[in-house]
Amino acid sequence: MAEPTVEAKPTVEAEHTTLRVFDEHHPPSTELIGECVHCGFCLPTCPTYALWGEEMDSPRGRIYLMKLGLEGRAEMTDTYVGHFDKCLGCMACLTACPSGVQYDKLIEATRTQIERNYPRTLPDKLFRRMLFELFPHPNRLRVLALPLWFYQHTGLQSLLRRTGLLKLLPARLQAMENLAPPVSFSALRSKMPERLEAVNSPRRRVGLLLGCVQRVFFADVNAATARVLQAEGCDVIIPKEQSCCGALMVHAGQEDQALKLARQTIDTFEKASVDTIVINAAGCGSTLKEYGHLLRDDPHYAERAKAFAAKCKDISEILAELEPQAPRHPLNLRVAYHDACHLQHAQGVRLQPRQVLATIPELQVLEIPDSAICCGSAGIYNMVEPEAAQQLGDRKVQNILQTNPDVIASSNPGCLLQIMGGLEKAGRPLPTVHMVELLDASIRGTLPAALHQRIE
Repeated sequence: MAEPTVEAKPTVEAEHTTLRVFDEHHPPSTELIGECVHCGFCLPTCPTYALWGEEMDSPRGRIYLMKLGLEGRAEMTDTYVGHFDKCLGCMACLTACPSGVQYDKLIEATRTQIERNYPRTLPDKLFRRMLFELFPHPNRLRVLALPLWFYQHTGLQSLLRRTGLLKLLPARLQAMENLAPPVSFSALRSKMPERLEAVNSPRRRVGLLLGCVQRVFFADVNAATARVLQAEGCDVIIPKEQSCCGALMVHAGQEDQALKLARQTIDTFEKASVDTIVINAAGCGSTLKEYGHLLRDDPHYAERAKAFAAKCKDISEILAELEPQAPRHPLNLRVAYHDACHLQHAQGVRLQPRQVLATIPELQVLEIPDSAICCGSAGIYNMVEPEAAQQLGDRKVQNILQTNPDVIASSNPGCLLQIMGGLEKAGRPLPTVHMVELLDASIRGTLPAALHQRIE
């Protein structure tokens, strides 16, 4: 293995130093680190290793850096932290690893340590603070949506893009502009009722997680999810007081805020008394299913968190479990299905979306080459590491276009925005939808709004 590009200290010094890099609150586990045998099976699936071929930007390289930190043979320098910042947290290494190394727990523990102990530069700190003060708060996003609508619908966006003035902005702000979702007033005004009754006899009582970005900019996805669940015999409970689930914070090492939001989410859905909690955003789903680990130290929530996590399912999982009862109308479309990383790798859900789409007559599901490689979205990654994210997004778009699809479908809002931006950049703006919108369209006998212009 190549030597790490970090400041190493003599082993003898480690005898007199406890956790030079990490403090004593849940550092990365020595036992979990020891499970990695450095076989290299993770290398072909790691996006950053695919981009740069740098050992320390691979899962096994990062695990080695964690080991150095625990042994007191490294310091939390810019170089050391940079290798962890560049990790997308896509968890492709989880499905590739023959030893079952729990890299997800290791990287999340390491990032939490970094956020507590590494002094970021003021611009970096302020930018990250802005993201976390904005994206987990739907009401703040709605306020932002108003000037964003003006920017998109008055021609200002087109003008600035044509003139190239946007290139004068810092790379992170350019990325935010490129990823801004299309805004519609109808979606902003839409509100979900607190209860929707099943069509025919109810088979399941489910709670629906609305998400943050999802409920503001992808309200149609939530509406489609609720309609499909109703059509398939579910009473749908939508607690109006639900907050952010904490996924962005967990993935970025913001532990205290993540714990607070996890407790709020558990309290909210316990009151709803549902059989299943349905999630239609892959990043949220992977976090909700790990609440038991996240709250393991909390005597008031540890057992409740385990019970809560056991109820959580992606929309594709519950639909694959339920025998279809709603008639499907044909959709004669070629659909490139993009596997969201936090669905296929973190949750191990890959077959179920395809099983659900297979119930739609005449729909052809296309497999995207190198589907295990991340699109570059990864929570806030495409905004804090825009250059790497753009390279991965361009690669994903080129692989998608090879399939010659009519539409692209996925199961995560971040992926949809990343792919939309990449298609626009490539000059091939194709319709992008959540996979549940296709099922909803088939049940209703209509087309999703995103498809009307291209198909009619």
